[in-house]
Amino acid sequence: MMNTFTITLPDERVKKLQELAERFRVAPEELVRASLEELLTRPLDDFQKIVERVLSKNTELYKRLA
Repeated sequence: MMNTFTITLPDERVKKLQELAERFRVAPEELVRASLEELLTRPLDDFQKIVERVLSKNTELYKRLA
């Protein structure tokens, strides 16, 4: 079974995502899917460190979006 997620990204992140997708010659959605797959298949300790870093780094953004 497949699920669909909708996320909100700042314009500068969308631009960066589009640039990277063009460089790798894939759709932005495919780049996000591959990146998530990579992240989710890493050992739990690595994943936890990454999640904590991202959440800490973006705390203010998440507050504004809530």
